[in-house]
Amino acid sequence: MKRPLIVAAGILALGIAGILSMMAVSPMSAQSASTQVATVETQTFAIENMTCALCPVTVKKAMQGVDGVRSVDIDFDAKTATVAFDPAVTNADTIAAASTNAGYPAAVQG
Repeated sequence: MKRPLIVAAGILALGIAGILSMMAVSPMSAQSASTQVATVETQTFAIENMTCALCPVTVKKAMQGVDGVRSVDIDFDAKTATVAFDPAVTNADTIAAASTNAGYPAAVQG
């Protein structure tokens, strides 16, 4: 009686292993996932009119509101903003315009 039970358990285990091996990621889907990595560009902007502690918060919020912006780092003392963004989605002029529209004119630093 024990022998058929052992054989059945072995067949079941092989069946599960076969199913799991079919679920493995194919090389084609792994390749397509790696080609979808977004490019990130970094640009530094000179920011005018930053005079108080709230100014950098406003500039950062305005720049982060632009689609494609990944991060914004404000240096209040240097009056600059360093922005990482996806150039396929936005550009430096659009980011500068967002800050300018918030009352803090921004210009790309060369």
